Amino acid sequence: MIIGLPKEIKNNEYRVGLTPESVKELTNDGHNVFVQADTGKNIGFQDSDYLENGAEILSSAEEVYKNSELIVIVKEPIKEEFAFLRDDLTLFSYLHLAGNSEIAKKIINTGVTGIAYETVTNAKGELPLLAPMSSIAGQISIVVGSYNLLKHNNGKGVLLGSFDNLDSRVVTVIGGGVAGTQAISKAIANKAFVNVIDLSEDRLSALMDMFGTNNIKYIKSSPDSIRQSIKGSDLIVGAVYVIGKEAPQVITQNMIEEISPGTVMVDISIDQGGCFETSKPTTHDNPTFLVNDVVHYCVTNMPGAVPLTASLALNKATLPYVKTMANEGIIAALEKNPGLKNGLNMSAGKVTHSAVKEALELSL
Repeated sequence: MIIGLPKEIKNNEYRVGLTPESVKELTNDGHNVFVQADTGKNIGFQDSDYLENGAEILSSAEEVYKNSELIVIVKEPIKEEFAFLRDDLTLFSYLHLAGNSEIAKKIINTGVTGIAYETVTNAKGELPLLAPMSSIAGQISIVVGSYNLLKHNNGKGVLLGSFDNLDSRVVTVIGGGVAGTQAISKAIANKAFVNVIDLSEDRLSALMDMFGTNNIKYIKSSPDSIRQSIKGSDLIVGAVYVIGKEAPQVITQNMIEEISPGTVMVDISIDQGGCFETSKPTTHDNPTFLVNDVVHYCVTNMPGAVPLTASLALNKATLPYVKTMANEGIIAALEKNPGLKNGLNMSAGKVTHSAVKEALELSL
């Protein structure tokens, strides 16, 4: 199979869909890999590294797309790439179609076959390709949240932690999945008092077994419990995810009006439309904005802040699927692997994933 690796062009996106080591495994299996020049330069992967591992370097994204059967990238295509998509091409990447229906419609109309990392499942129904980036985003949420609590960043001017006889600052994490769990762990490490909110009592019990009950409170999710919890919080992390669908807005504008100025809100769910009513996508160049003097951090590619770590973690998860598709062919791979087939979001101009289809029908 001919596999293409174009350079990511989203704002401050330096992750790569294939590392040189991944390319080596594919070329050793007899596949051709075309890599756009300077794709990995910003994270230390030189063109020479790709060449040494069997790739061929092409000068432009257009050439890579034109000559490939399977494109492996990290983030969804943006408008500059739409012209390169076609109905005999397969795209393997994060797509997050439900998060932006306007862009989704344009990508779907190209006829490209799109297999989305975020809806691929394993035998347990887990999301193995979303998990590594969710884990990173969860950890980053506490890092960027702490940074934006500094006064010169419009924050309250407080530091997470425990100092002498001062009370611990309060972090509220909404959603106890992979991202939320990592955020909880990082907040505990910073000696914050943590409110954990989730809809599932079973998940709350599992988290209690994991983290104990010291300086942490487990709360069944409801509008009232969320409202009460965020009122006294310094940092609020939204980590809500529903497979293939737009994230539910668990914090409303009215709730935010009751939050004290300088509170920081980090919306990890922004790729899926955001779980705060006041959220809007931001970039690493301009990551925050204020609503009622509450700091909102809504960067749509949070793991892109640590692109080398993120690329290595992502490749470890995605490469087995890439090899399966390359060795068996796209159609055969999808038929043999139900979990991979769950990643199929679109083909021949139609949405093929039921949850994505439902989400887009509601928004288009």
